[in-house]
Amino acid sequence: MEIGVVNLLKNNGHCFEHVSSFGLNVCQLIGWNPELCTQAIADNVLRETQNHGVRLSAMWGWVAGPGQWNFTEGPLTLGLVPEAYREERVETLKRWADFAKQVKAPALVTHCGFIPENMTDPNYSGVVDAIREVAQYCEALGLGFWFETGQETPVVLLRTIERVGTSNLGINLDPANLILYGKGNPIDALDVIGPYVRNVHVKDGLYPTNGELLGKETLVGTGKVNFPAFLARLREIGYEGELIIEREIAGEEQARDIRMTIDNLKRWLA
Repeated sequence: MEIGVVNLLKNNGHCFEHVSSFGLNVCQLIGWNPELCTQAIADNVLRETQNHGVRLSAMWGWVAGPGQWNFTEGPLTLGLVPEAYREERVETLKRWADFAKQVKAPALVTHCGFIPENMTDPNYSGVVDAIREVAQYCEALGLGFWFETGQETPVVLLRTIERVGTSNLGINLDPANLILYGKGNPIDALDVIGPYVRNVHVKDGLYPTNGELLGKETLVGTGKVNFPAFLARLREIGYEGELIIEREIAGEEQARDIRMTIDNLKRWLA
């Protein structure tokens, strides 16, 4: 399992200095702004991967429009679940897929939103159809389409993968997100979705203590993930993919925490 870090897609010529500064050679490229899906920026990404010796584990793409990361507005605004934004967001994700192909990423990753737990929910079939449309588009490009965990329980992800039915589906397992959203224990989740895990975020956090707000992200090793046991379980199921560090703060504290996490991962993996 190779250690990497998330890296923001930027509209400038130095997009991988963040990765190289930690002595790493792999990253998941994170794109929040669909307007950056241009040929010029893709060409720069390719040049910079070569200049810095960096490999992309995946391309993470977000969609336009509102998005609230909580339990109140979140179900109405995130991902492909809100019907009002669904058609536009399907097309946006196709743009990200084209960009992922251009920059030679193996897969597109995104949050699909609060996929209904209830299969008889009138919205459920439309969500599945939208995911299938994006997944089929990625499949035709030779790309994987991977769900980042967060708003769904593991069994909802499993059920949705089964119903979408394309050959390129996988999971970007963010163990902290399962905890932050109160959706499950990441080690136990591997019993349900382990065969589909293609990428892993290294992030930690605490369970919610408020019914409207997510739990709190923490420095890796200080939350509820139990990384030594989690990594051991990943090995047991044969996971050989990347461990992509994500620390959702900024500045020197973020850099310090990433360096500490690299050291801890090396120790836990030894």
